[in-house]
Amino acid sequence: MTKLRIRDAATYLGVSDDTVRRWIDSGQLPVESDASRRKVIDGRVLAEFAASLARPIPDPSEVARSARNRFVGLVTRVFSDPVMSQVELQCGPHRVVSLMSTEAVRELGLEPGSVAVAIVKATTVIVEVPHPD
Repeated sequence: MTKLRIRDAATYLGVSDDTVRRWIDSGQLPVESDASRRKVIDGRVLAEFAASLARPIPDPSEVARSARNRFVGLVTRVFSDPVMSQVELQCGPHRVVSLMSTEAVRELGLEPGSVAVAIVKATTVIVEVPHPD
């Protein structure tokens, strides 16, 4: 089983070490001690805790769709030529990039500061894991 040090748990949760320690002290996040007597968090417990913290931004489109991977955010950049455009969105901590026609960018009124929803429906999703130490 994966055991994560407090520093690593904080990195994966996007918070400070002190925040993780406060969650531990308040009993919200259980810890164990490793062989070196350092506090560690079980990876499965941390994953469940991370999922419980997730607060997705509500999808303003109110459209029903089959795609489950929706990222609501703000358009940060639009690079266009006469035919194609690259649109960048900041969706929470995630940067999402889409390539589309410049015509679509104009029709949707996409410009920096616009609220948009990136929808990902893919048959291939590649998952990688860090090399073990």
